[in-house]
Amino acid sequence: MATALGRVTDSADVGDSRASRGLLAILRIGVALLWIENAGWKKPPDFASLQKFTTYAVDYPVFPPFTWLIENLVLPNFTIFGWMTLLVEASLGAFLLIGLATRLWALVGLGQSLAITLSVMNAPNEWEWSFYLMILAHLALFATAAGRSFGLDGVLRPLWQASSGRLSPLLMRLS
Repeated sequence: MATALGRVTDSADVGDSRASRGLLAILRIGVALLWIENAGWKKPPDFASLQKFTTYAVDYPVFPPFTWLIENLVLPNFTIFGWMTLLVEASLGAFLLIGLATRLWALVGLGQSLAITLSVMNAPNEWEWSFYLMILAHLALFATAAGRSFGLDGVLRPLWQASSGRLSPLLMRLS
């Protein structure tokens, strides 16, 4: 690839510096801490705060089919939904923090970020760019396989590569 100065660089070298890997790790850990903090205010057994924000999908609709889903499936079964949300967000935080199966958890985070966006984007006092940034952060984690930078994916990947086990190809894709 040609640079602005006319030099040719190998695209495989982009992002290979220790500083680039360190910045990816900081991004991954920062997003993990966001999810851990997010899970912290989802308090069982009633999940009252989560229910308040979830009802925003009905009170301030963004996408009518999603509103219907919330009104007819999620809210009538809210305790189950609350526990699932807590488990998913705590797992997102934990797996991204240690950098294990990072690509898988980046996709889960993308899905969760989209659900949050569709729930609260039109609610009063919400800044829509916060949701767009969450989505972009998860896309970056996925695209860069950020767990390979100072995460367990980077430590375990050579073992998975050398293994002839059935799970090794799947683990390679998830990392």
